[in-house]
Amino acid sequence: MAVEFPPEVKREFDELVAKYEQTRAALLPVLHLAQREFGYISPEVEEYVAGLMELPPTKVHEVVTFYTLYHKTQPGKHVIRLCKTLSCHLLGAHTIKDHLCRKIGLENGHGTTPDGRFTLELVECLGACEFAPMMQVDERYYGPLTPEKIDEIIDGLTDEPVVENVDEG
Repeated sequence: MAVEFPPEVKREFDELVAKYEQTRAALLPVLHLAQREFGYISPEVEEYVAGLMELPPTKVHEVVTFYTLYHKTQPGKHVIRLCKTLSCHLLGAHTIKDHLCRKIGLENGHGTTPDGRFTLELVECLGACEFAPMMQVDERYYGPLTPEKIDEIIDGLTDEPVVENVDEG
């Protein structure tokens, strides 16, 4: 499979890189652009980005594997990031994780469900300890969590695209 940005995304790439004095400084936002376009950062996408940015492929790979927000495999329709650091752990994140795994049908405690609907990632700190235990589902943060709150959140998720109402008045 040949990996290449479509023309409109290539223009976005060019505009993004032009904002930086050094091309390599744009690597993080370029990887976000690539992930948005391809769904995840495969080895082929790493090679493609490295070529576009004139960087050694190992430099791109180091960044992709260091940061947890870059997916190395195709994620589920909904990405759930559950905080596992001290504040969340002390306030019951392990119980929340067990309940969440039962709820979404994930037996090994992380990864993607067999139906491809959910990906669960255990992460180091989501930066909202005051809401511990907490999680992020797609772009929204939730906490403090209880098993009942988990059920409400998961049951309320839809796989339909979100369409915002526009007041024409």
